[in-house]
Amino acid sequence: MSRSLAILQVLPALDSGGVERGTLEIAEAIQAAGYRAIVASAGGRLVAELEALGARHITLPLATKSPFGIWRNAAHLAELARLEDVGLIHARSRAPAWSALFAARRRGIPFVTTYHGTYGEGWPGKRLYNSIMARGDRVIAISRHIADHIKATHGAVAGEIRVILRGVDPRRFDPASVDPDRVAGFRKAWSLREGAPTVLLPARLTRWKGQAVLIEALRDLPEVVAVLAGDMRGRERYVQEMWALAAAHGVADRLRFAGHVSDMPAAMLAADLVIHASTEPEAFGRTVTEAQAMARPVIAADLGGPRETVQDGVTGWLTPPGDAGMLAALIRRVLAMPAEDRVRIGEAARAKVPTMDAMQAATLAVYRELL
Repeated sequence: MSRSLAILQVLPALDSGGVERGTLEIAEAIQAAGYRAIVASAGGRLVAELEALGARHITLPLATKSPFGIWRNAAHLAELARLEDVGLIHARSRAPAWSALFAARRRGIPFVTTYHGTYGEGWPGKRLYNSIMARGDRVIAISRHIADHIKATHGAVAGEIRVILRGVDPRRFDPASVDPDRVAGFRKAWSLREGAPTVLLPARLTRWKGQAVLIEALRDLPEVVAVLAGDMRGRERYVQEMWALAAAHGVADRLRFAGHVSDMPAAMLAADLVIHASTEPEAFGRTVTEAQAMARPVIAADLGGPRETVQDGVTGWLTPPGDAGMLAALIRRVLAMPAEDRVRIGEAARAKVPTMDAMQAATLAVYRELL
């Protein structure tokens, strides 16, 4: 019996995050389209979920950045492509992408990349290293902001770039599907008193995500509790720094660290307002669109990808990045709005949010251009 063509996605690991979640969503679409979905990575907590979709996971040390490791992984990927009748390789991160490019060229099959961020260029040769993400036969940009960056930085031909906004899974991020007990569980875990106005900042615990900006804004919001959601493993020093900042501003009693949150839909419903406070341009802003899908009022920093999904005053609000005073004033204004006005903006945001279905269809269309 002949078997269907396989499409191979490669990335460093499958632990958590937007890149990893997008990999699973595209694997699901690949399977549904009649291809076989294979993902190669170093493994992680999402492998079981991937395999439950019917996709196959291959464990390889793809997180390595050493030249020897990259070359060795290229040989492994080329052999995997031969054995599994892989018709296309899709790379989602730089080091694995170098291995994937060598493997694809060795096998004579198409090579696709997804450009997920504005990668830093802090040392000599870094632009060359980053350029792998612009070398695909097709380069998927996750926002128009990223497409402009690719063209400006790497001179990529516009015809090779496909802008595909990262979509939200409407089955998972649906306010009607969330049991109220799940929401109440978060408010209890966060030790929130009844009626306490609460804002949620879901983001990786790192400086440019703006946790300090929100903590400083709390000085001017005496009744508001701020919840910072993000994996604290390996970030203990940063967490201590934020606690110290909160103590210095006299707001530590109104700060909560939620750690890694797997049930983000319920967590967002447990808050009155979702905050995006990044001080550097976000490639897309996944948590912004997830909040919009949950019809939550959202305030986002006015830079990068969120500008493409937040229409100020219509589907959310934009605020100057890094300005704690302006953020506090806007939070105060939004929380003071009549509830029906906040509901109206939340519903408008949900109606316009980019969906996972659209992202899957557009990605499959890119594959079909090349297969």
